[in-house]
Amino acid sequence: MVTQEIFGRLDGREIPLLTLTEGPVSVELIPLGAAVRAIRVPDRKGRTVDVCLGYDTPAEYRDWNSALGGTLGRCANRIGGARFAIGGAEYRLTANEGANTLHGGAEGFHKKLWSCAVEEHSAAFFLDSPDGEEGFPGNLHAEVTYTLQNGVLTMEYRASCDRDTVVNLSNHTYFNLAGHDAGSIAGHRVTLGAGRYTPSGAGNVPTGEIAPVDGTPLDLRQGALLEERLGDPFLAATRGYDHNFVLDGGGLAAEVCCPATGIALEVRTTLEGMQFYTSGFLTDRPGKSGARYGRASGLCLETQRFPDAVNHPSFPSPVLRAGEAYREATSWRFFVK
Repeated sequence: MVTQEIFGRLDGREIPLLTLTEGPVSVELIPLGAAVRAIRVPDRKGRTVDVCLGYDTPAEYRDWNSALGGTLGRCANRIGGARFAIGGAEYRLTANEGANTLHGGAEGFHKKLWSCAVEEHSAAFFLDSPDGEEGFPGNLHAEVTYTLQNGVLTMEYRASCDRDTVVNLSNHTYFNLAGHDAGSIAGHRVTLGAGRYTPSGAGNVPTGEIAPVDGTPLDLRQGALLEERLGDPFLAATRGYDHNFVLDGGGLAAEVCCPATGIALEVRTTLEGMQFYTSGFLTDRPGKSGARYGRASGLCLETQRFPDAVNHPSFPSPVLRAGEAYREATSWRFFVK
């Protein structure tokens, strides 16, 4: 079931709030950033817990950084030097994180007002990005459809363009399975289906190497409590985890569990990479219903193409050729352990 109400107004326009509901699970979505605003699931005692960080007003989604819940594009994560070449033509992008481009530039897709449509179990969002926006070539049409069915929230991404371009769509929801207002995620247990990662240099831009996680705190294949890892010197430069993992394949990317509530999350995806981020750079800010968010308030599981892949021929290519279709999907299954 999908219901609609008014979330608020922005620049004189009404911003709707769409709620997908199935049994005890509900998901709130807004077209500003095609963002996930709330995810309510039962804990082991049957109490409803909102496990997604978010804001109370449309203006906060536009004005604050960190893209809470937003759809990232045209290219999620970083492009080093804010430039790339396709077919011998070089494109210079908006540099919005030092010398690099992050999450699509100064006004990425998470800042855009998407159009939307609803069906019985789903809500679809649509966005047209013109040729040259933030420096990217081609007129791009992007879609993301959220479907809540059989206890699983699935995000299906679609895109097409009239010129060869770069596309890497992802979602930037911050999860706290103890509750969005519960504070630190240090007590969460995280398991990742990844035996390799892409080491980074200056600006957290990949060097082009693919390395094993063995012997590092990035080895989460058997699971670990975050409080046992976050203080490791290996993670000091990124203030915790902010690393792209090379997924092993088979669809299962991650499982996260909060022992305090029993709420668990399983992530599956068609994509080859995932940025695991424990919000080490999230600055203090207001959240929903009087909550305060800050460092380590949530964790992100950003399924994606590898960062800066367009500048590393050894990485799977993020280039979408003119007339071809971009189709990827990621699903979140919430359950109790």
